[in-house]
Amino acid sequence: MKIDVICPLYNAEKYLMNLHETILMQENIELHSVNYILTRCKDRTEDILKELEVKYVVIEPSEFSHSSSREMIAKNCNGDIIVFISQDIKIMRKDWLFYLTKDIAEGKCEAAYSRQLAEKNNIEKYTREKNYGEKSLIKTKDDIKDLGLSTFFFSDASSAINRKVFEELNYYDGKRFASNEDQYIAYKLIMNGYKIKYCAESEVYHSHDFSFKTLYKRYQDTGDFYRAEPYMNNYGTNSAGAGMAKYILKKIIEDKNVGAALEYIPNMAARFLGMKIKK
Repeated sequence: MKIDVICPLYNAEKYLMNLHETILMQENIELHSVNYILTRCKDRTEDILKELEVKYVVIEPSEFSHSSSREMIAKNCNGDIIVFISQDIKIMRKDWLFYLTKDIAEGKCEAAYSRQLAEKNNIEKYTREKNYGEKSLIKTKDDIKDLGLSTFFFSDASSAINRKVFEELNYYDGKRFASNEDQYIAYKLIMNGYKIKYCAESEVYHSHDFSFKTLYKRYQDTGDFYRAEPYMNNYGTNSAGAGMAKYILKKIIEDKNVGAALEYIPNMAARFLGMKIKK
């Protein structure tokens, strides 16, 4: 099946060249197009795009949202599978894209997302472990009673979706989300009887080094999402957050991770307060 890759960019000069090269090195797939959405910025990202001679569009910062910007490009794609990635993932394997799209191509699911690995020995390492286990699984509507909110966990840092199904579901319904657009489409997929696969075999590295202020802002955006889409709160948003906090603390103690221990309280406070103040 033909694959269209879509990637938003902003101040991406340190990522872009390597990212594009690793997309092109993927094996056993039919890469139909690679499409970049550049939010206007002041670094050399656009110069690099011109050097690479690739497809891209430029939008103003005021025009960008995680949902509407992706939707704009997706509507112009005509491949069989749309793959969304973020600029800061590191693709280490030549079979990343094959495994991500394989079960969609075979009709076993309609969407899929990759395993994300952290490079640093910090709190993010534990969140990655919790959210991205070693074993693949397929999630359906029948899993809601056991998984709750986790049924709709889906990350477009590295994800794939059947284009016709995406179109049938009306993409993101023209909404402008600052975050959680991937959870929104996952909800629509699951509630309409479609299947989502977590592909542990499709690995990427995806790490951040957020300040507490940045983390607070990100969770404000998440709180905004849950306020705008209140039905999501019926699936245990509070219990999901508490479960993550407990898991992280348990792993910090087991690993005797002093660095993570020192950031635990302010990190959790930034998440909780950011979410609470907006939600």
